[in-house]
Amino acid sequence: MVRFIKPGRVVIVLSGRNAGKKAVVVKCYDEGSKDRPFAHCLVAGVKKAPLFITPKMHEKKQERRTRVGAFVKYVNYQHILPTRYVVSGDIDFKGVVTDEKMGSVKQRKELRKELRNMMTKKYTSQATVKKGEKAGSLHTKFLFSKLRF
Repeated sequence: MVRFIKPGRVVIVLSGRNAGKKAVVVKCYDEGSKDRPFAHCLVAGVKKAPLFITPKMHEKKQERRTRVGAFVKYVNYQHILPTRYVVSGDIDFKGVVTDEKMGSVKQRKELRKELRNMMTKKYTSQATVKKGEKAGSLHTKFLFSKLRF
């Protein structure tokens, strides 16, 4: 059977604290692992989507509103909904999110901070594109937008 949940795929988490949030698959465990004997994946996602800004707003307010909240967790395949979007080339999650960093609570907290900074930087660089230049791909735009349903 062909697996379509591969690293870089944007998914929607269906259960738990982050239900309804968008995430990117970092690593897949199709056969399971010693700790989790079921098919699952490691995902890094957007906990809080950036808010709308206008040029009239102060720089500090713009900075605060463009901040992205992040989360990282292991999720069962049955608790995610894959989308058609893939962000493999735009953002490099594999270099940042590793199994070793998921080991302890302290390391996980540092990992979330690192992810938040990386995602915020990517979003602001995408949002502040001048006329004539090419903006970020549709896939990253989808990832950073709030899920409307």
